Amino acid sequence: MIKALTFTFICFISFYSCSEDKDDKVTQANITLNFNHSWNNTPVTNMGFNTVQFINENGEELSITKLRYLISRISLENTLGEKFTLNGYNLVDVTNNSNLSFTPTNTIPTGTYNKVSFIFGFNNEDNYNNNYQDLNSASWFVPTMLGGGYHYMQLEGKFIDNTETETGYAYHAIRAIDNSGTTPVFKDTFFEVNLGEITISNDTQLNINMNIAEWFKNPKTWDLNILNNMLMPNFDAQILMFENGQSVFKLKSINP
Repeated sequence: MIKALTFTFICFISFYSCSEDKDDKVTQANITLNFNHSWNNTPVTNMGFNTVQFINENGEELSITKLRYLISRISLENTLGEKFTLNGYNLVDVTNNSNLSFTPTNTIPTGTYNKVSFIFGFNNEDNYNNNYQDLNSASWFVPTMLGGGYHYMQLEGKFIDNTETETGYAYHAIRAIDNSGTTPVFKDTFFEVNLGEITISNDTQLNINMNIAEWFKNPKTWDLNILNNMLMPNFDAQILMFENGQSVFKLKSINP
């Protein structure tokens, strides 16, 4: 009888332990950022590139032939004020349908974060010199005469100008530089994208949309007949891109 009770007790303990193992809560998780793209409510992929099919706020018809942009410094801040910055950066290349998803190598504690954000481009610390060989191989660097460092975005295509001629445009975002004086003047044009509050209970995917139309309309209406090329050395144009970029990214959904 005693042996039977002992055996039953051992089985109970074993079962309970196994149940506890299965019910253990995940304490660390990965986070993945998935980037999709639209022109207002119309989805955009590279399958639709090279065709004049979009109309910007200024009424110009245009196409997209290239779209690449850099994101970095993904960070999460919880309700206690603790901030976690994730490793790495990602060159999203819509043209070649590559790097549309990015999963940093380090994990984060599960829980509620009242602010989840990333940097569009590089901040000044990361944008110092040209030490990223993968970005150099992708011809992503900025010439020394324009301050060095790296692009934030390359958006290119063609538009129908005011003479009804199909004309190329190159909407390239970099750190703004004014070379008109004896000493170059710089202005920061990277910006933080705040995705808002997110609860992470296990590995989580954030589905983020770039509305490309916003680059041309909010808060300043962009006139491609005036601003279409040679925009990298154009200090004022870079400031306009910075201002219009604030409304470009939105968190659309979360997959837990």
